[in-house]
Amino acid sequence: MLEGFTPYDKEDMAKYERLRWWLGMTWGDVFDKATDLYPGKIGLVDDQGRYTYQEMRGKVDRLAIGLMKLGIKQADRVLIQLPNWHEFIYAFFAVQKIGAIVVLLIPRHNQNEVNHFCSQTKPVAWILPKEYGKIEYQSLIDGVCTANSQLKHIIQVRTGGDTQHKAMEDLIEETELTKENLASLAERRADPNEVAQIMPTGGTTGTPKLSPRTHNCYMVNVEYHAKSWEITSNDTLMVVTPVGHGMALHWGIGGAFFNQAKLVLLDSVQPQDICETIEKEKVTAMPTVPALLARIIEMEDLNKYTMDSLKKVSVGGAPSTPELVKTVEEKIGCKFVNGFGSVEGTTCSTRLGDSIDLICYSVGKPDCPYDTLKIIDPEGNEVPQGTDGELVSKGPGVFTGYFMSPEENKYVFTKDGFFRTGDKARKDEFGNIWITGRIKDIIIRGGENVSAKDIEDLLITHPDIADSAVIGMPDKILGERICAYVVVRGGQALTFEGTIAFLKGKGASVLQLPERIEFVPLLPLTNIGKVDKKALREDIKKRLGIDE
Repeated sequence: MLEGFTPYDKEDMAKYERLRWWLGMTWGDVFDKATDLYPGKIGLVDDQGRYTYQEMRGKVDRLAIGLMKLGIKQADRVLIQLPNWHEFIYAFFAVQKIGAIVVLLIPRHNQNEVNHFCSQTKPVAWILPKEYGKIEYQSLIDGVCTANSQLKHIIQVRTGGDTQHKAMEDLIEETELTKENLASLAERRADPNEVAQIMPTGGTTGTPKLSPRTHNCYMVNVEYHAKSWEITSNDTLMVVTPVGHGMALHWGIGGAFFNQAKLVLLDSVQPQDICETIEKEKVTAMPTVPALLARIIEMEDLNKYTMDSLKKVSVGGAPSTPELVKTVEEKIGCKFVNGFGSVEGTTCSTRLGDSIDLICYSVGKPDCPYDTLKIIDPEGNEVPQGTDGELVSKGPGVFTGYFMSPEENKYVFTKDGFFRTGDKARKDEFGNIWITGRIKDIIIRGGENVSAKDIEDLLITHPDIADSAVIGMPDKILGERICAYVVVRGGQALTFEGTIAFLKGKGASVLQLPERIEFVPLLPLTNIGKVDKKALREDIKKRLGIDE
């Protein structure tokens, strides 16, 4: 068992396996099953081309064998930091097939973040582009490798034949699918109860946490969410959100390969590109975030695109407004599935046949009927139906603890083993979940979870800042944007631009940069002396001219 991973209770494991809630399938099994069933079918499309399941099988197996020959062992951790390119699919499934563990990153993770993830997971290999957009990765590689001596293998993608590291394309081409190599690969199949991937999450404190998920547990999420919005082999799923995020992996990539559908990876969030691809590829289903849908329906020339193929969208990552739900169905004509999910495994969603009111105001029932979701009070007691409390979860699709975080895990689980989501919710008489707020201090910006405490901790290191508080301010497109209230030390003068430059100098990521700063003499306090963020949220609404 991987050190730093909290294993499932033995009785729970036995129950999940006996009742077949756990299928005993690995990611590699899911991939092989799809490629065995439909070898000639186009299974993947991206900006570079169209690939049959058979073509993918050959590339993935060659890459997997190549990684084995580099010396990557079972349970070794491998960072994958790739955009929405077909190479992500090759890398992800190749690592899974050799029984190694994927650590998922997104292209814009910076040196501070990658070093933190490395310090926790001790990866031996890193698969990433040579460059992506304006990002040139060599300086990032130099900084990370200096701090992480165990990181032996740098494998780059789309190098154009020019790299000082190993090119993934060469690793594939240099490998032969001999009987001996394939037999060795088959022997590397993972135990379904072992960790398959480790994914970053905001956690409930300021330090980013890592969520380890086993094959068995994650396949519960994949299988039952796909069933909830009725994905079949006849669907074409398009993934627009980053492949390093849970939504893309769980709702998109997992849903497509588990059901042998066609997967379209789009490396653009421009609304016109999304609409053009839906039209061209006859996309039938799209997991996405409210911000992207809002941009699409606000396009002046939306009617010029033929998107009759799009039958359903599964939307999560941030709350969807009733206006958005209704407008999507009116303007695009597809079904709206309102979903709620986390990398820890708590997932629920509305169904295609639900009423418009239920879709507008709730996130439906648990995707997996064998996961238990309940609402509790601060003492841990389950509250009556219709009463607000904290949403907690436990079951075959829910994780068992953050990686290498024993202190955090003491806080995030109840005495009877339920995961505290940090979300306020209530349950109606039919078992539908209604999210009513948040307990943990997280800002959800366009589907990205941003820790307010992380930003506050950076701001307070400024010599001229006496105090700060960071909140989410309402935004029609992104749901929330980041606003900082800053108290400046007496006699000093600060500007928005100077504060942002300071944060950049401290290594803040793009997501951690406030989009508005209010310089105030004092921060409001509650009766017990804590910063009154509720008052700040009301204040920013007034400043923005928002009436509620």
